[in-house]
Amino acid sequence: MKPKMFSLIVVMLSCAIPAWAAERQMMQPLVPADKLADARALTSPLPDSPEAVAQGKALYNGRGTCFNCHGKEGGGDGPVADQLDPSPRNFQHHGFWRHRTEGEIFWVIKNGSPGTGMIGFAGQLTDEEIWAIIQYERSFAGAHGPGMMGPGSGMGGKEHRGPRGGRGGCDGEGCSR
Repeated sequence: MKPKMFSLIVVMLSCAIPAWAAERQMMQPLVPADKLADARALTSPLPDSPEAVAQGKALYNGRGTCFNCHGKEGGGDGPVADQLDPSPRNFQHHGFWRHRTEGEIFWVIKNGSPGTGMIGFAGQLTDEEIWAIIQYERSFAGAHGPGMMGPGSGMGGKEHRGPRGGRGGCDGEGCSR
C-alpha cells in the first residue's frame, strides 16, 4: 500500500472512533493497588433517599463542578472533556457501575485518580457531600445501574433505588434525565 493511501486510511479510521474510545478500560480499577482493599470496604452512611439525590445533584452541578468533565447528563462529555486524556468516565455506561464498589468511587472522588484529569476533592467536599454526589451519579445509569449482577457484586452489592423507589435511579422528576 502506498504511504499516502495508508495515511488517508488512518485518518479516516481515527475519525470513525467514538469519543468514548479514549476512556480507560471500564474494568480497570482507578484506585491504586495498595489502597484498593480499604476503598472497597467503604460503604455509604447515607440512606437511599430523594433528599440525598437532590443534595448530590446540587453539588454535582455546583461546588463539586463534576459537570465540567462528566457532563450535565453524566455521559463524560462536559465542556472540558475534550481536553482530557483519558476521557472522563461515562456514568451512563452500565459497565461503570458493575465493575466497582461505591467505596472505590468515593475514594477516587476524595483522592483523585493518578494518570487522569480527576483531581481529589478532599479539601473542597466533606465525606457526606461526596457520598451524596455518588447517590446522584447513580441516577445516570437508569435501568442498567447497580444491582444488575445480583447481590454481593458491583457497587458493594447494593441495589440502588431511585428517588421515588424505582430501581436504578431517576424517574424524571427532580432529575436531569
